[in-house]
Amino acid sequence: MAGVRTWLKRLVLLLVLILLLACAGLVVAWHSLERWLNQPLNVPAEGHYYLLLPGGNLGSLTRDLARQEILDKPQWLRIYARLTQVGRIQAGEYRLEPGLTPLGLLEKLQKGDVVMHQITLVEGWTYAQALAAIQAREELVHLLSDLTLEEQAKRLGLPGSHPEGWFFPDTYTFARGSSDLDLLKRAHLRMRQLLDELWEKRADNLPYKNPYEALIMASIIERETGAPWERDQVAGVFVRRLQKGMRLQTDPTVIYGMGSQYQGRITRKDLNQSTPYNTYVIQGLPPTPIALPGRASLEAALNPAEGSALYFVAKGDGTSHFSSTLEEHNRAVRRYQLRRAQDYRSTLTPPTENEKPAEAGANSEPSPQP
Repeated sequence: MAGVRTWLKRLVLLLVLILLLACAGLVVAWHSLERWLNQPLNVPAEGHYYLLLPGGNLGSLTRDLARQEILDKPQWLRIYARLTQVGRIQAGEYRLEPGLTPLGLLEKLQKGDVVMHQITLVEGWTYAQALAAIQAREELVHLLSDLTLEEQAKRLGLPGSHPEGWFFPDTYTFARGSSDLDLLKRAHLRMRQLLDELWEKRADNLPYKNPYEALIMASIIERETGAPWERDQVAGVFVRRLQKGMRLQTDPTVIYGMGSQYQGRITRKDLNQSTPYNTYVIQGLPPTPIALPGRASLEAALNPAEGSALYFVAKGDGTSHFSSTLEEHNRAVRRYQLRRAQDYRSTLTPPTENEKPAEAGANSEPSPQP
């Protein structure tokens, strides 16, 4: 009996010793894991991009990074993720910077801290120009490429069948894998919200039936602008012409209506050519906008400058001469257009603060004719 007790005591001591050794081993292993989690990955000095596709997981990612010799002991990161019950990691494009640790990598994947790209839609661009810029970005998924304009407008949820003018020009950020559809929907929402906001603050007695007509006018002002501080004066001219039943007679609408036939010059034949956009021929506004107007042009269209001017002509320095009578306008045309100086330019040379007029609004195109 005494022998049995002695044997049991020895067994218990052995088990305790094994347990202590196991615990000590676990402590050492945990400390080793902690040290490894906080050691920098082998990221090149220029950084490294990794694209985790939808459906990818931590296992595939760690194996890829191990093959690329960026992550050693890939199984350790997977073990730590299981032990700490790390949730689902997010797909996307990640930039790994020098100094990034395995723990930092895991946090980045959990947060979805993906690379954000940028694209700028420029004020005055046509929809075709904006779409071409978007389609040139390989980071985006292109869902609109093979659709007609009408089909694109429908997919974008636009109120009409023509997408022109409906997208706010600005710089937009997006993640790789986003679609052209998503990006343009954001730009459209911005334009709708801004147009609705400014419509509520519009001046009285404007010749627009609805906000869309104000959008059309804003696009014309955008294309006619050379000096930003003249925008509301240009708007005032166009608004008064509409109110008096005069044709707008503005060159950018003619150019838009010509499409690919425009080669940098407008002839008298072009001015007489009947198109839905030729405001030398049609009465009132063209059927759609002709470009993407910015906020300043929208504000000018809805709050034009008061005055009596009905004509304007480019002066050759990027600004315009405004006239209230046809006689004065014709004199300005002879001075600035028919006898152009060698230093004539349609683009603007920014003035100094002392030279800048108080009003805002501009025009760099030849003036409307009566």
